[in-house]
Amino acid sequence: MTPRTPSRRSLLTGALGLAGGLALSGTLSGCGAFSHDARVRQWNLFGGGDGARLLQIHEKFAAEHPDIAFEAHTLAWGPPFYTKLAMSAAGGRAPEIATLHLSRLKGFSPTTMLDPIPLDLLNKAGVTEQDFLPETWSRCLVDGQLYAVPLDLHPFVLYYNVDICKKAGLLGPDGKIKPVKGVDAFLEMLKAVKDTTGKVAASVETTNPWRLWWTLYGQLDGKFFDDSGTRLALDDAKALEALQLMAKLAADGLTPKSSDYASLVAQFTNGDAGLSFNGEWEVTTYQTAKMPFSMAPFPVVYDVPKYAGDAHTFVLPHQADRNQKDTEATITYIAWMLKHSAEWAAGGHIPAYQPVASSPEYLNLKPQAEYRSVAPDVLFDPDAWFSGSGAQLQNEAGAAFAGVFSGRTTPRQALDQFKAATQKLLDTPSPV
Repeated sequence: MTPRTPSRRSLLTGALGLAGGLALSGTLSGCGAFSHDARVRQWNLFGGGDGARLLQIHEKFAAEHPDIAFEAHTLAWGPPFYTKLAMSAAGGRAPEIATLHLSRLKGFSPTTMLDPIPLDLLNKAGVTEQDFLPETWSRCLVDGQLYAVPLDLHPFVLYYNVDICKKAGLLGPDGKIKPVKGVDAFLEMLKAVKDTTGKVAASVETTNPWRLWWTLYGQLDGKFFDDSGTRLALDDAKALEALQLMAKLAADGLTPKSSDYASLVAQFTNGDAGLSFNGEWEVTTYQTAKMPFSMAPFPVVYDVPKYAGDAHTFVLPHQADRNQKDTEATITYIAWMLKHSAEWAAGGHIPAYQPVASSPEYLNLKPQAEYRSVAPDVLFDPDAWFSGSGAQLQNEAGAAFAGVFSGRTTPRQALDQFKAATQKLLDTPSPV
């Protein structure tokens, strides 16, 4: 999930000081807390459009559950959020519920930092294992116990400017972009767009191209760790093939040689690029700009349909003395959020709760439902304490791989730098 853009990282207005000196913003609180039967304090990391949408959804939940003292607090995205969450859980003074990227679950020391989610209460609320994709549900289990409930999936996708792609001859009779498969077809599609724009074909974040590289490497069926999860097992030939393709995209002028996240968004918005490679979360940005665009699964450039991505989940941070009524109210909140996740999906995320993912309310969302088929093939970051959305592994990839686009480093040099940095992280004990 998750870019490094001011529109998505900006915090909602307002701030609140909580015990432990945590600076929070985007607060929604129920009034008269002492008159309620149960309390649910929720921590999340959603700013920008997601944050505004979540605030509206939370207002509905609070209105429908006057017996629950509900408070939602937004923390700064990335390391600040996870550091504060770990500190609160380590001290047993955590909120009742928090958002956690599924890619970071196993590296978060769940058996010590999180409390298991009571399946009996979840089932009683009408949510069962069968309501989720097996691939997603299994990642929520640690040592046979459930530690997370997935809200959504957010994959790496293809955005396309409908007008530009029509001129380039890339649309089918249905008005949608024709799927391409294989390196040659992928390059031909990009060249057709570049010839039409007269500039670049696709906008991409070259300053941190982790998601693009991880998608390509995943489509080559490359491994990252060995079966023990403790030893780096990168396939150099496959890793280099992905990096060499990225270098070719820039060298041929199909993508920029240097582009940060804000530039990626701007290039697609103003028509300098007819395509964009990114997570699905910018759908609201482009709708607000009233530009002619749609979305599709990222092309299967190599052999295996894999797409870098993540999932937002609900977790129960560890509390020293968890209250039963509060826990029951928390499960009520989880179930309600899942059953109302079509509203959340309007921001681009694919609902993880399958009754909603197959509902007319979601399927009628365009272009949000156009890439839903990739949900079973979302490729999560490697399992490690330093991996996952906003974690250090992605930063190291950015530092190593950005030079491949600019031409400052060769793919071999970039891979060697990335492997050395990853090995150093592997040799460092987890801080949690």
